[in-house]
Amino acid sequence: MGHSFPSFLFWVAFVFFRCFSALDLKMSHGTKWMSYLRQWSAANVSSALIEKGQNRVIDASLTLIRERAKLKGELLRSLGSVKASTSLLGVPLGHNSSFLQGPAFAPPRIREAIWCGSTNSSTEEGKELNDPRVLTDVGDVPIQEIRDCGVDDDRLMNIISESVKLVMEQDPLRPLVLGGDHSISFPVVRAVSEKLGGPLDILHLDAHPDIYDAFEGNKYSHASSFARIMEGGYARRLLQVGIRSITREGREQGKRFGVEQYEMRTFSQDRHMLENLKLGEGVKGVYISVDVDCLDPAFAPGVSHIEPGGLSFRDVLNILHNLQADVVAADVVEFNPQRDTVDGMTAMVAAKLVRELTAKISK
Repeated sequence: MGHSFPSFLFWVAFVFFRCFSALDLKMSHGTKWMSYLRQWSAANVSSALIEKGQNRVIDASLTLIRERAKLKGELLRSLGSVKASTSLLGVPLGHNSSFLQGPAFAPPRIREAIWCGSTNSSTEEGKELNDPRVLTDVGDVPIQEIRDCGVDDDRLMNIISESVKLVMEQDPLRPLVLGGDHSISFPVVRAVSEKLGGPLDILHLDAHPDIYDAFEGNKYSHASSFARIMEGGYARRLLQVGIRSITREGREQGKRFGVEQYEMRTFSQDRHMLENLKLGEGVKGVYISVDVDCLDPAFAPGVSHIEPGGLSFRDVLNILHNLQADVVAADVVEFNPQRDTVDGMTAMVAAKLVRELTAKISK
């Protein structure tokens, strides 16, 4: 079929070892075999053949999101009288974390906690999560499967953006994205802004500003996501709340982009204003990004970057509940199940954030 039998064998072996690269890289012998195999594959497998395989995996991944979103959208349109319904989309990406990659395992743990029998399906304002007019789920973008095919981050970010747009195409679905590390916010915000046709106001709750130009040389680092967002013109206003670990570069970048940074050291005097925000007038809507480490670790120990002195859980809910805004999309990121306490305390915290954001988005 245009390829010699030895080349075919090298291709089969290449795909096999790529699929198990995450495991191999943890083992010295596996690492040697991966290095050896890459040399042979580079010499025997054409880039066109590899790209063709990548495209098939990407197309299959997007088709899965598209069809699930279409099904949920059709259901809601048939029910009628739904202006906006929250739809969960998981993006289990962890490799852009500068410390631990455990956030890649968060989406299924958050889902499990949302439907845990220890609580009920009602949000604090009385919306029922088991009503599809309030909450649907379109599954996860298969990040690891895509990366195992050798897809680079430039292309991966485009795939994430495209997945978000596929959800938004199905009116009345609005995406609530489950991370994943905070690098996912850039492609998600980009998609929402491009789909709606203009910039957003962003409320960002975090211990860190995540606005480095390129942290440790990685332009897609979870510590650089908001630099990419501001450079792209996807936000008119960016309000960062809960900040308590910020460097000189973080402050300089904040000034460069006109970011409104509210640090925890002044929270007591900023509290009234932050608990009575009105955002979104004159733009396409409001995006909320919640890094779980915005909370003091007493409330959420299961994060990669433990930073004492943060917001209480009720502080966060007061900000969210009192916010006057048309929330068009949101994310909850940086929950790390590998650092969570017994009985999944932080998973329940992340799930509660998702529940209350769902109530805020759905109409």
